[in-house]
Amino acid sequence: MLILGLESSCDETGVALIDSELGLLSHAIHTQIDMHRLYGGVVPELASRDHIRRVIPLMQQVLEEAGKTKEEIDAIAVTEGPGLAGALLVGVSVAHALGLALDVPVIGVHHMEGHLLANLLADPAPEFPFMALLVSGGHTQIMKVNGFGSYELLGETLDDAVGEAFDKTAQLLGMAYPGGPAVSALADKGKTGAVELPRPMIHSPNLDMSFSGLKTAVLTAVTNAEDPNDETFRQNLARGFVDAVVDVLAHKVIKAMKAHKMKTLVIAGGVSANKQLRERLVSETKKRGMKVFFPPLKLCTDNGAMIAIAGLTRLRHMNAEQIREHYQNMKFNVRPRWRLKEATGDWE
Repeated sequence: MLILGLESSCDETGVALIDSELGLLSHAIHTQIDMHRLYGGVVPELASRDHIRRVIPLMQQVLEEAGKTKEEIDAIAVTEGPGLAGALLVGVSVAHALGLALDVPVIGVHHMEGHLLANLLADPAPEFPFMALLVSGGHTQIMKVNGFGSYELLGETLDDAVGEAFDKTAQLLGMAYPGGPAVSALADKGKTGAVELPRPMIHSPNLDMSFSGLKTAVLTAVTNAEDPNDETFRQNLARGFVDAVVDVLAHKVIKAMKAHKMKTLVIAGGVSANKQLRERLVSETKKRGMKVFFPPLKLCTDNGAMIAIAGLTRLRHMNAEQIREHYQNMKFNVRPRWRLKEATGDWE
């Protein structure tokens, strides 16, 4: 079975082809970072217009790279939400138009489920059940994944996501959007302990987190600095910020694994590419006899491959009647604020 995956929820246009037997055949991503950097963040209208320009050429590219034609596509998976409404509409409209033309089912995929299942494309791939740490620009959550479609939310940020905190810290340090890679690279040159920052909620009895106070602490440090542009100060502050974030995430997720007697940890979302976070979680899990899985670096950000594998996995769990329903391509919608439990029906 050949699955086409389309992702257009925010500022990356992603297209991929997955063969149910051979795995990922080809994928392509166009990022809008350079366009949005001028504004310090994503501009929804510009994002939507750029998706329109990119999606068809990217689709043609992945088909050519895989040596396939569109007539060989057996099903289409597309991000239905959450995300920017206009951006989602581009991918969903293209997916359903193509599905109608080819007479193949179109599977609406929850964006976060795509991130969770991206690790199934790794080699080796994790097996269910596992603990998941989902860290991105908009989400910071700890989930117990019992199996496909069965996700138990154990803890989440009460305010800002980790990615948002990285972006704000980058701005305070005079760096451009997006902040994650830049802050991580600057932190690599800094000295641990030179700038001490708080670890919000690290000792709270639950698994929830908070990062707005950490952002405020960075702002206070910059405001009170004798020379906030001093390179050594910037490096040490970046190191202090990254260490604080990694300490909180590592502490919370290891606590969750111990409490639920889990031995497998999966990291998902854009921040899963962070070097310091990867190093820390590899160390923490190894000394406890646990295993940790990260998505391939090329699949950490939003991409069509994660949507394709989520769509394929959902197809494998559908009965014939459910699949027939997905042939009704004239009825479609986007869900900008779609909650994962509404997509799966398995959360409470």
